[in-house]
This record gives sequence, C-alpha cells and structure tokens, in this order.
Amino acid sequence: MSAAHVIADDAEALAMAAELAAAFRKGAAERDARRRLPHAELERLSASGLLAVTVPARFGGADVRADTLADILRLLATADASIAQIPQSHFVYVNVLRAQGTHEQQDFFFGEVLRGKRFGNAQSEAGTTHVQDIRTRLVGRPDGSYVLDGVKHYATGALFADWIPVLARAEDETLHVAYVPHDAPGLTVVDDWDGMGQRTTASGSVRLESVPVPADRVVPHHLTFRGPQLHGAVAQLLHAAIDAGIAAGALDEAAEFVRTKSRPWFESVDEGHETAAEDPLLIQRFGELAIRVRAADALLAAAARSVDAARADLTDDSAAAASIAVAAAKVTAAEAAVEVGSALFEVAGTRSALDSLGLHRHWRDARTHTLHDPARWKVQHIGRYVLNGTRPPRHGLL
Repeated sequence: MSAAHVIADDAEALAMAAELAAAFRKGAAERDARRRLPHAELERLSASGLLAVTVPARFGGADVRADTLADILRLLATADASIAQIPQSHFVYVNVLRAQGTHEQQDFFFGEVLRGKRFGNAQSEAGTTHVQDIRTRLVGRPDGSYVLDGVKHYATGALFADWIPVLARAEDETLHVAYVPHDAPGLTVVDDWDGMGQRTTASGSVRLESVPVPADRVVPHHLTFRGPQLHGAVAQLLHAAIDAGIAAGALDEAAEFVRTKSRPWFESVDEGHETAAEDPLLIQRFGELAIRVRAADALLAAAARSVDAARADLTDDSAAAASIAVAAAKVTAAEAAVEVGSALFEVAGTRSALDSLGLHRHWRDARTHTLHDPARWKVQHIGRYVLNGTRPPRHGLL
C-alpha cells in the first residue's frame, strides 16, 4: 500500500468520511448478500487517512474531537455497518496507546497508523464465565520478552489487520495489551464468523500458540482503570455511533423505496392519495421514525461533547458524566436501529421483503450489533447515577 494521506483537521475528516460513505453505500447490499469481504474498501479507508485522525497532534495526527470521531463512524454505518464496525476496535486500541503507551511505543505505533496500518482486535473469548474472564496468558521469559497463548473469538478486524492487539492476563492476573503483527509465528486468524448480521466484518477467531512478543510491544492496560478514564466511554460512543448510523441508513432507504417502488394501499387511493408517499398513515409513521433517529443523533452528539469536556478536565466526576451520557446515547441509538430496521418493511410493503433486495441487512446488522454490552445494565447505571449520585464502575464497558 502506498503512503496514506494525512488528514489535517476535523472538517477534512468529516468530508472524507462523507465521501467514503457515498462510495461504500453502492456495493453494500451485494457485499452482504455474497459475503464478499471488503478488502478493497478497507484499503481505500486506510489510504484516506481516516484511521489516523485520533493520533495526537504532537505525533503528526489531526487529534480530532470525539464528536468528529463519532460522526465518522455514524456516516460510515449509514452506508455499510460492517465496514463501520471494523475500525471501531482500531480506534479503541489507538486509545490504549494514548493512555498507557510509553513515548517510544507511541512514536512507533502512531507512525504505523499514520502510514495507514490497521489495528484489529483479539479481545473477547468464548466459553468463559463472563466477558471479563480473560484466560489468554502473557508469560514472561528470562530475557524480558513474553509468550502469548490463548484463543479469541469475535475478533473483528483481525483478518484485515496489520497489527492485532491481544488482551491477555500476565502471571499476576493484571490485564495487558500485546500488539502482535498479523504474520507473527504461532498466530492464526480463522475466518469462521457466522453471524446473521454484520456478515463482512470477518469477526472470527484468533488462535495464539506460543506467540513471541517483545517487551516493547506490551502495554499495561490495567493501569487505565486505576483512576478516572475515558476508555469505556470512547469505545461505547463508537458503538452508539454505529447504531445511530444503521438507523439513519435504514430510514433513508425506506423513504427512497416508498417514494419510488411502493404501491399505495387501495383505501388510501379511495381517499384521494395517488402514491404511497401521500398516504397520511405512512407519513405519520415516517415522522415517528424520524424522531427516533433525530433523538439518537442528538444524544450521540451530546455524549461526544461530554467526552470532549472530560478529556479537557479529567476527574472522577467528569469521567462519570461522560460515561452516563454515552450510556444514554447507546441505549437510545440501539433502540432506534432495531426499530427502524424492522419498521422499514412495515412502511415499504410486501415487496421490500424480497431477499434479492437485501433490505433486511439493516435489521440484521442492527440486531447483531446491538448485542454488544447489554442496554439493561446501562439503564441501571443511569438510574443509580440520577437517583443516588452513584458513579458508574470503571470496567471499560460503559
């Protein structure tokens, strides 16, 4: 790959995201139907410079605001939720380096990112007692290096990655992230993702068998949670952005279908409405759905501003306020994505259910993606915060 473009500021980042979303939208249904992995699209994403927009300015990046980053993923998700999901982990693990990387680690890896290199994800595991039960092991060697052993699942982006950040526990049970090159000996990425939605994320498995890791490729992630932090807020903000984008994309496609393809119901014609778009009952429903999407977008923007405010003055209180704002945005965006993805068929009519049209991808993507981090616990933390002033926990998933 040739050298990536370096984006200068927030405005350029948003313009580039809009341009790529327009391009990616054209083939989204076909990629989903055939499960054609978006290798070419990700090369274009890398070359665009968007993957480097959170690199700090002192290392040559644009260091965009959280609201800009959220809008980048929202725009991409309006076009293709799978493509939007892939860089979510990339930005999370850039953030890990920002928080706990040494200057030397930051200098090296931010340089990689500025050149268009992609981070994947080897975080979750299957068959454990819960999501925080990480059994992958990082064992020290006498020379100061490490060896990784374990199996990861839901490894979004790993198949396309240049570097795969691996979440593992050291011998003292503390959490670390090891940044491993995709071609490291003992590392195997398996394309066994079989999800009904987000089909082209290739969120399969990563197997680690005595993978060697130099000491300078390991970051002490556990230190992130010893004080006020925004790791979870930023990660969840990006998930909320994807949900908001799915909702907006589904609404746009439903409206286009009704304007151009749907037939009016005969009783509507009897009342003088010649097209489906003139049907007052459809107009009412589109208004309701548009309000849902606008609410999701508004809460997403408010949450992003809260993250930016906390970043400028990070305290226990500002971090808590940011996490709660993001939780509210995530709950609302998830509900909007599932509702609009389903209502698309209700408003568009029988023909919209044809498999060949691929309109069901919006609901499948929404239903699959919204399974990340259950909304019921976010609602609990919001309620505790509002009623009793209880700050949310620092576990990185809120």
